[in-house]
Amino acid sequence: MQVAVVTFDGFNELDSFIASALINRCRKDGLEAFITTPTPVVTSMNGVEVTGQRPMEFVSEADVVLIGSGVKARDVVADDRLISRLALDPSRQLIGAQCSGALVLARLGLLDGMPACTDMKSRPFVEARGVTVLDAPFHAEGNIATAGGCLASQYLATWVISRMLGEDAARDVIGYVAPVGENQETVERAMRAVHTGEVALR
Repeated sequence: MQVAVVTFDGFNELDSFIASALINRCRKDGLEAFITTPTPVVTSMNGVEVTGQRPMEFVSEADVVLIGSGVKARDVVADDRLISRLALDPSRQLIGAQCSGALVLARLGLLDGMPACTDMKSRPFVEARGVTVLDAPFHAEGNIATAGGCLASQYLATWVISRMLGEDAARDVIGYVAPVGENQETVERAMRAVHTGEVALR
């Protein structure tokens, strides 16, 4: 089971690295995340250069695709050639977006009739594409999910792990990385965010 963490130039480190690091704690169970980039090397919003682990075309074979955010998200959605490389299929893939990554899902037509979560700065641009933005950290409908706020990337990872390996696996991962003394509280917060976000569609 492979996860493509799509990471564009100008990316937010918290979004790509938190999600991939949490998911990769499940390697022994067969779930593995890869930083997936449109060019061999991308530079973060803070100047960190990262070599991609997989090329953009990897998204078509991945079981899960997570679209990270960044300061160049509007440039990404305006680039028809780049967008055409994102061949996604929600009928067979889990697809998630973090913060301004919701703009990409909207551009791909994957949020039609579905509300989304995003960050405060991206909100007006997501709404301009006709998407209702929720005041919530996480929302999922079927195989599509969005998360808003950098640290909500843990909720996106929790959703992926829960869907692919079950809730016990997600609890184990979140419990392990939680601040000492706050393990149970952190686990319950993550599970509650995911459950609430999914219940919203029922």
